[in-house]
Amino acid sequence: MARRNKKQPLLEKVLIEDIAAEGKALARVDNKVVFTPFAIPGDVVDIQITQKRKSYMEGYVTHYHEYSPLRIDAFCEHFGMCGGCKWQSLPYAEQLKFKQRQVSDQLRRIGRAEFDEISPIIGSEKTTHYRNKLEFTFSNSRWLTKEEIASRNDISVEPALGFHIPGMFDKVFDVKNCYLQPEPSNSIRLEVRKFALQHDLTFYNIRSREGLLRNLIIRTSCTGDVMAIFSFFYDDVEKREQLLDHIKNCFPQITSLLYVINPKANDTINDLDIITFSGNDYILESMEGLKFKIGPKSFYQTNSEQAYTLYKVTREFAGLTGNELVYDLYTGTGTIAQFVANSSSKVIGIEYIPEAIEDAKVNSAINGISNVEFFAGDIKNILVDSFFQEHGFPDVVILDPPRAGIHEDVANALLQANPSRIVYVSCNPATQARDIALLSVKYKLIRVQPVDMFPHTHHVENVVLLQRMIL
Repeated sequence: MARRNKKQPLLEKVLIEDIAAEGKALARVDNKVVFTPFAIPGDVVDIQITQKRKSYMEGYVTHYHEYSPLRIDAFCEHFGMCGGCKWQSLPYAEQLKFKQRQVSDQLRRIGRAEFDEISPIIGSEKTTHYRNKLEFTFSNSRWLTKEEIASRNDISVEPALGFHIPGMFDKVFDVKNCYLQPEPSNSIRLEVRKFALQHDLTFYNIRSREGLLRNLIIRTSCTGDVMAIFSFFYDDVEKREQLLDHIKNCFPQITSLLYVINPKANDTINDLDIITFSGNDYILESMEGLKFKIGPKSFYQTNSEQAYTLYKVTREFAGLTGNELVYDLYTGTGTIAQFVANSSSKVIGIEYIPEAIEDAKVNSAINGISNVEFFAGDIKNILVDSFFQEHGFPDVVILDPPRAGIHEDVANALLQANPSRIVYVSCNPATQARDIALLSVKYKLIRVQPVDMFPHTHHVENVVLLQRMIL
């Protein structure tokens, strides 16, 4: 006999007390913690429980009895459905307070770090249109809102070009206007959708694995360059060129128009050949007189203006005098490496994506920087004794790893390398705190500086300075 799903309870008139580490609102009912998205402290709500565990429950808000005095109106029509910008109803100053506390709590709780204080978080001057990269997904059937379903009207199920519904890999809602990226991002997306519908270009169905159009990635830069990357599930030369020609003619400001054929089960394109249809195969970013070539696979901080703030903090923490050998680990396209090169004797940058390292080499040549050297490969496999013997033991190490943090072998290699200072830049204070604990046998946490790169989200960047202790 099939097992019936147990009906979950509806919790009524629950006071939202706080915000949890991952950005969800937090309440307490019957000695259990309850998590729900989109609510803010001070709201009194009904919560439909969807998951019930021993010590906590999760659910979603079905009704607001009272609004928090902190609450402001969301500016985006997609708020409540989109997985991004979930804190729109919280004033930006309050967002920064929660992010500051998140960093402090995780460093103390996970990293067991001791420190006197954290510098006040540096907010982003732009709180909308601050991103330089967005990825949109095509779907042959758009997600219907609760209001549309409740109306019981005849609703045409049209294709969508937008974002995934949170937690649902096969559900995409159609984006009308996104406040994350400056123009021409919205105009390009809307024109692509319009042209595709008018010319019967099929949108992808992730379950049946059918349809021509799969993804659209748009990258912009502070220099005015624009890159558009189209991902097709299969190659139909006539339809592909028809679409790309149209977009090229409509948007002459696109300086890099690229495409990729992706027949795989997943959307990643880092392992595929990306073909230039027109323009360059890169865009250029600029920072403090330096230029950086950004290819379609290159990592670059998605908030360009705030990245400059982040890198200035990193350089300050490094305390360079011009005589130091610096290792820049997870260097990407070599942005930080070149940013600190003039203050260093030599910089060695290491990155696991070969294409990014090739861009880093080109960037250093463009900028006339000769005291940098780049290596591609798995960092834990590169940082062995023979590498240090050949290239020198670092005086300063700069870390800027992905959200997962550093591998334990990398931490051990750093302990062996014994630099006087480690500057750790992180987009995930929880894994950063874990890694600080691994390094604490030899290094003391000296300075902490949070930097907000992503307004209206719970994400926060954090820079710490670790100083080698005298043992």
